This record gives sequence, C-alpha cells and structure tokens, in this order.
Amino acid sequence: MPNCIKQNKAAYLFYHNQYKKMKKFTSGILLIAALMLGNNVQAQTLDEILNNHITAMGGKEKLLALTTVKMDGNLNVQGTDVSVINTRKHMVGLRVDISVMGTENYQLITPEKGWVFMPIQGQSAPEEMAADQFKVGQNTLDLQGPFLNYKEKGHSIELAGTEKIEGNDCFKLKVTYKNGNQTDFYINSKTWFVDKSSTKITVNGESIDAATSFSNYKQNADGYWFPYSTTSARGDLNFDKIETNIKVEDSIFKAN
Repeated sequence: MPNCIKQNKAAYLFYHNQYKKMKKFTSGILLIAALMLGNNVQAQTLDEILNNHITAMGGKEKLLALTTVKMDGNLNVQGTDVSVINTRKHMVGLRVDISVMGTENYQLITPEKGWVFMPIQGQSAPEEMAADQFKVGQNTLDLQGPFLNYKEKGHSIELAGTEKIEGNDCFKLKVTYKNGNQTDFYINSKTWFVDKSSTKITVNGESIDAATSFSNYKQNADGYWFPYSTTSARGDLNFDKIETNIKVEDSIFKAN
C-alpha cells in the first residue's frame, strides 16, 4: 500500500476517533448542564418560591393595601359572548354578575353563605350555593391570595415538585385551606406568576378536577398585577378593565 494512502487512512482514523471523543465529551457536558438546571429548579425552598411570587405580584405591603377589585370582562362559551363583572371586597364578599341572552344573573359569596340566581336556567328566586362550590369561592374573598401570611391564616402549603405547564417549568404547590378545600397551584419558575390552578369539586355526586389556566398578566392603573385572560371548562374569559381600591358597598353582596 502506498505511503500516501497509509498516511491518509491514519489521519482519517485519528480525526474520526477525536470526533467521537469530542461528541461524547460534549454530550456529557450537555447532560451535566441539564442536570444542573433541573437541580436549580428543584433547589428552591418553599419560602423562596412564595417570596418570589409575592414580590412578582407587587410585594407584601402593596398586597396588604388591596381592599377591593372590580373586573369587567367577556366570557366566550361555545361561540356565545357573555358579559361578566366580578366584584370583590376583601373578606366581605364576592359578586359575579352575568349578562346573557337578555337575562341578568348573579352569584354571591360571603364568609358565611353563597347564593346563585340564574334566570337563564329557569330560576325564579336565589338559591343557596352547593357546599363544594361555596368552599372554593369562599377562599377567593382573600384578595391577598393564599400565600401571603398563610400560616397565620390557618392554611398549609406543601411543595410537591415541578411540572411542565405549556412548556414552562412550574413549581407545584399543594394548598390546604383552613376550610378544608385543597387546591394545587403551579407557579412559573421564571415569571413567578401562577400559570394554573386545579381544585377538586363535586358535580352531580362525582368528584372532578376543576382546572383554570392564567395568562396575559398585566399591571392595572394602580400597579397591581392580574391575569387578564383565564381558560377553564366554562370557556375563555378575557378582562378588558380591572379596577382596584374603589368604593364598593356591602349591600351588593346580599341576595335579592
């Protein structure tokens, strides 16, 4: 075999072996980087996650100053537009007004009771809300959210690992409220906003997971952060106006 061919073959084998070594080395580096990234996500403590979330939402002092919220939006249900106004007063009441097909409907929740009046469904008078629905709604009266001073409020929170939500790494937090309701929250590890929540409710005697996705976070005129878009089994709800710390009369939370 001529020397030139031997030399070329030797050079080929040398560079081929070097390439295989480099590929193996690079794969190892990528694996280590991936493991480090995973460890960085997992390494966050519960307190760090909660603090980051509270900071992203405006900070403790700002949240403590939140007294009322009024949200005007539109719910799209199977192609039908439904006008929705959600009004809350901290630990006093929640009222959801629903205008659809020429009827005015509402749901009310106070710390003690919940009421539903849906003429669109043939109701002629307000009826007391189902116990499971009331439990879930009762917890939304806290405008500060479940994470701020959760121990003082009587809630417990467990860090249950991480999950991918719409391609984003999220911390899964299991919240058990003082009233016994349990809800899972998924906090985005980059934005620190809640991307999704899921809670068990009973419908027609059957326990189901009621999930809601949150997106389009923006600051309102007062500097408070809210998800202006939510998606649930009911449909897509988009808010075009969110007001905070406005005057809200207690009387609107009484069934009539």
